Amino acid sequence: MWNRERRLQGWAPAPLTDLGREQAEELGTALTAEYDIDRVLSSDLHRAEETVDILLEHFDAPVAFESAWRERDVGVYQGVPMDEMSERFPEHDLGESRAEAAHRRPESGESLVDVRERVVERWKATLAECDAEDTVLIVTHGGPIRLLLGHLKNRGIVEAIMEQSQGNCSVNEFEVNHETDTVEIVRENDTGHC
Repeated sequence: MWNRERRLQGWAPAPLTDLGREQAEELGTALTAEYDIDRVLSSDLHRAEETVDILLEHFDAPVAFESAWRERDVGVYQGVPMDEMSERFPEHDLGESRAEAAHRRPESGESLVDVRERVVERWKATLAECDAEDTVLIVTHGGPIRLLLGHLKNRGIVEAIMEQSQGNCSVNEFEVNHETDTVEIVRENDTGHC
């Protein structure tokens, strides 16, 4: 519902809408057809947990819910309409304040730099714990995905957030070569199953 209303969700315990549940069903069908998933890592926010519950109707894999995969904590701005954010709080607008905004923490929240650091740290730990043949599904949010993609493409935070998009239930596929310690982005923001 918050997506439809274009409000900042952050860590809000917002549930999936009927459309969100339908998209998760379609994603589960698509994932089952293409992958043999060994384990699932997921954000521990309610909407991600709900998505995982739907996905597990399609395949069986152990799940770990982790705070490292959460969306950005937007603090006092949780619930603010997105189109009002830049007008009311230009100091937090990447288009207006650029890199300075990426370093600013909203009251009781976290900066985009903070989010990128926790996501990239967990990504690196995930790679270190995986065997070469493992298929790991990570269920997270648009912000962390864009920041991770930006990291892998050597883009700054502003470009990572403003020049990339992520559809709900999109698939991003990464192939990791443990011998060369390289990551190839195989698919990005694929919503063809929805």
